[in-house]
Formats: sequence, C-alpha cells, structure tokens
Amino acid sequence: MKRNTLVLTVVLFLLATFAWAGWANWKYRQQAAERMLASAAKGELVPDPAGGMAQYNSPLKGKPAPAFALEDLSGKKVTLASYKGKAVLINFWATWCGPCKLETPWLVELRNKYAGQGFEILGVSTEGEDLKKDDKAGWDKDRAAIGKFVEQMKVPYPMLVGGDSISQDYGGLDAMPTSFFVDRKGNVVAAQMGLTSQSDIESNIKKALEN
Repeated sequence: MKRNTLVLTVVLFLLATFAWAGWANWKYRQQAAERMLASAAKGELVPDPAGGMAQYNSPLKGKPAPAFALEDLSGKKVTLASYKGKAVLINFWATWCGPCKLETPWLVELRNKYAGQGFEILGVSTEGEDLKKDDKAGWDKDRAAIGKFVEQMKVPYPMLVGGDSISQDYGGLDAMPTSFFVDRKGNVVAAQMGLTSQSDIESNIKKALEN
C-alpha cells in the first residue's frame, strides 16, 4: 500500500513538473511576442496645429519598404521586389471598409493615368485576419468576396490576400485604408491613413515617381 502511494506521489510530481514547464515555456513565448510587438515602430496620426486634417506619421518614411511575398487572387506569388524600378502605391484595404469603397475609384483612375510613367498599385487585402492558414474554405470565401469587389470596381491592378501577415512590418494598421508610396529605389516617400482626398493621393504618387 505504501509502495503504491509512493509511486502515485512520484507520478503526480512528474506530471506537475511537466505541466509547470509547459506553462513556463508558453508564458515565455507569449512575453517574447509581446515585447516584440511593443518594440515594433508604430505609425500615428499627428494633429495639424493649424486645425487642418491630421497627418499620418509613419516610421517607414525615408526607409526601404519592407519586403513581402503574397498571393494574388489566382494563387500566384507576388513580391514587392519584382516591382523594383517602378513607383508603387501599397494600399491596405478590406471589403468591409466603407472609406475603401470611396477611395478605390480614385485609385483606379490614378493608376490608369500614371501607369505609363512606371507606376503601379498593389492592393493588399486584410481580409481573413482570423483565418488559419489551412482553412481553405475560409480563404476561398474571402477570395470570392475580393474578386467580386474587383469586378464591380473594374480594378486593373493586382489584388493580394493575407495582408494582415505583414501589417506589423508596416507599422500596424489602425485604420483602413492605409497606403504607402514607394519610389523607384524602393523607399517609402509618403504614407496616408484613412480616407484623404484624390488630390492628396495624386500628390504622393508624383513624389514617388520623382525619386
């Protein structure tokens, strides 16, 4: 009887030790992830002293745009690096975003206007932020919704999926739409968060084309 009790005590001790070790490892990983997010540079809206529209201050301005490889609606991998030598507008958006629907016709018009000068837009959808990578049905549903939007708006530029996976690299996305204007050398020359105006977008496109 005493031997059985001793064995049971040892077994319980070992189980408790493994459980504690597993919890400690999980806690360490969680804290490491939190520290990484906390240390990541975040963009912010800066109020205009003159009372005008707040300006988006991106930590990426003047720096190389973070590299990425995302799939388009057909499943083909598209990389930012493949557009080196062109001015690129990286536009983070979502189908549920009302301001994005207002902005998209401006983007289509401006893309068609400046494409001949070496300009392109990459639409980066942030749909599916709660989906797991292996949720094929969920991703197919999101692609269908994005495809419907592209067809309705007659969008001529590439639409990429899985944008949430690179959101932290771009300073966090606290509002939609958020856009980054990248010059021919691959550096971010301007950034906008939220709905601005077609003239503001065009002005930043010109900045990207000039460099």
